[in-house]
Amino acid sequence: MMGYQNIFTQVQLAGPPEVGPPARDSDPRTGGTASSYWLGKVFNAQIGPIYLGPLGIASLICGFLAFEIIGLNMFASVGWDPVQFVRQLFWLALEPPAAKYGLRIPPLAEGGWWLIAGFFLTTSILLWWLRTYRRAKALGMGTHVAWAFASAIFLYLTLGFIRPVLMGSFSEAVPFGIFPHLHWTAAFSIRYGNLFYNPFHCLSIAFLYGSTLLFAMHGATILAVGRYGGERELEQITDRGTATERAALFWRWTMGFNATMESIHRWAWWFAVLTTLTGGIGILLTGTVVDNLYLFAVQHGYAPHYPATGAMDPNTHPGAVQ
Repeated sequence: MMGYQNIFTQVQLAGPPEVGPPARDSDPRTGGTASSYWLGKVFNAQIGPIYLGPLGIASLICGFLAFEIIGLNMFASVGWDPVQFVRQLFWLALEPPAAKYGLRIPPLAEGGWWLIAGFFLTTSILLWWLRTYRRAKALGMGTHVAWAFASAIFLYLTLGFIRPVLMGSFSEAVPFGIFPHLHWTAAFSIRYGNLFYNPFHCLSIAFLYGSTLLFAMHGATILAVGRYGGERELEQITDRGTATERAALFWRWTMGFNATMESIHRWAWWFAVLTTLTGGIGILLTGTVVDNLYLFAVQHGYAPHYPATGAMDPNTHPGAVQ
């Protein structure tokens, strides 16, 4: 019998499938279960059962329609040439309506398809959120997952709907596409005086990096005390064992304080949720409340005011956002 397992020496146990407790409402689960050796190398070897229900099926249908609309528009943009579609896929886009349409519904070929795709994609996401919430309630769980998901949805809605409505034009929204949405981000930052000077963007990045650090530290700690049953965290919360004692001592030795088996998850939850929440607030305020983030930062003393060099200040250009 192996006395110690870690990520490199994991033993996969084979036995009857785990189907979980019965839900509080009727939940005819789809299909049976299967086992994958290779998935078991990284995740759990068991696949299924899964419950979709009306909300899950409706969400998948709406998501598929959005995916098809975006994909077919991209395909049409290269003349229905499959070779060019594959070659240019990362650069293809479904663009939002032009600024001249404001918040009006444009012709299909000039942004109408973007609105329709956005409607179905948003509907799909909101239905999946509702499904997540209701499944948690049916299983007697807390709704922490749903509210964490809601934070990400807030950022998504801010970028594609809330801010464009406040700005009075759907042209302010993000295009659908891989590189095009990155180009939009760069152009957005340049247009409004460098997004790095947005204090809420700074907070979002801090929480993003903090999330990676917290999750890595927690995952590493549990693996490190795996030989003492550290992965049985619920038991360690209610009846602290040697795994918890050693983990706590380790972090007190190395950092001077430690999180508990329970509080580390609250730390990580809040850091992750605040990443998208503060990011969404930063996007929401850009262009609506603050027109030039660099000048805003200079005014409030956290960006340097560079002396005149004889070169034209881009912010004084007639086309600059003031």
